Amino acid sequence: MKVENLVEIIGADFYTGVPDSQLKALCNYLMATYGIDQKHHIIAANEGNCTALAAGYHLATGKVPVVYMQNSGEGNIINPVASLLNDKVYAIPMIFIVGWRGEPGIHDEPQHIYQGEVTVKLLEDMDIATFIIGKETTDDEVKVAMENFKAILANGKQVAFIIRKGALTDAPKVEYKNDNTMVREEIIRHIVKVSGEDPIVSTTGKASRELFEIREANGQSHKYDFLTVGSMGHSSSIALGVAINKPDKKIWCIDGDGAVLMHMGSMAVLGANKPSNFVHIVINNAAHETVGGMPTVAGQIDVVGVAKACGYPNAVSVDGFEALDAELEKAKAANELSLIEVKCSIGARDDLGRPTTTAIENKQNFMSNIL
Repeated sequence: MKVENLVEIIGADFYTGVPDSQLKALCNYLMATYGIDQKHHIIAANEGNCTALAAGYHLATGKVPVVYMQNSGEGNIINPVASLLNDKVYAIPMIFIVGWRGEPGIHDEPQHIYQGEVTVKLLEDMDIATFIIGKETTDDEVKVAMENFKAILANGKQVAFIIRKGALTDAPKVEYKNDNTMVREEIIRHIVKVSGEDPIVSTTGKASRELFEIREANGQSHKYDFLTVGSMGHSSSIALGVAINKPDKKIWCIDGDGAVLMHMGSMAVLGANKPSNFVHIVINNAAHETVGGMPTVAGQIDVVGVAKACGYPNAVSVDGFEALDAELEKAKAANELSLIEVKCSIGARDDLGRPTTTAIENKQNFMSNIL
């Protein structure tokens, strides 16, 4: 169905969420219609953040808000849904729009397979009524579903539209760009050169795909890298667990701005523990690029200042390759926790591939190298 028709049928005037490629039509519609606007549309750090923000909107207006997300975000909403929104607690009505990655029978990446299997069940277990929208779903069917949902919402409960692949159409074209000149794949190439045979933990999305292809092009083994294909925002914590237990090895974490924002508390834990063998690299293009390029707030915050406030002894920002190379060499030689923020452009090769090894093979190769 046309995304504009879905928005009209729902009839809400406030949306908040975390972008998803399956919901790109909706995300582009919201960006084209509202941009980032406090009254109508806010892209938040994580899905729990969105849910709480939407709850505040309801408390202030009495209206029903909409939260959109990829189904991987269901884990982040469990706590606020169960202990804040539920009708046994505050009875706050809310509409969720959930992109169904890993739907059974539809080929998808490994991190989406199990999440896809439990998507509907998780929502139902949280007492959230669901309606699935596919390519063949008609506007009239959605209208009937929304009418049924209104009675549920009136009782302080929550509902969800689950969006199948390709179900939403007619998205407006939106160009996402920034003024940075450094290309992420080339940034990672420089990191690989300096890190040598040190272990690397890379964040979910295109960064891990680019790291894999760089190793392939270099004829290098993939045993040096743990590719965090799912669990967005947790790569630095994974790397911390490795660094603490392998103090004789320099551990590098290639992170993204959206991932850092999603679970920024991990930076406080890193700063408090101060692993001397840890290099945290945040590639910041102020965008959720892997799922379409929608903006994050990372272009408006001081990442270096946050790191220093969290206790990182060394934290710098670079926007050119000469400075990047110098800081990478410094971090490799340093015996202290270091953070390098790298200002990055938005964009990737159209022919960027995906890892040809399985997630289990990646884990086994990585562990065989460090154990």
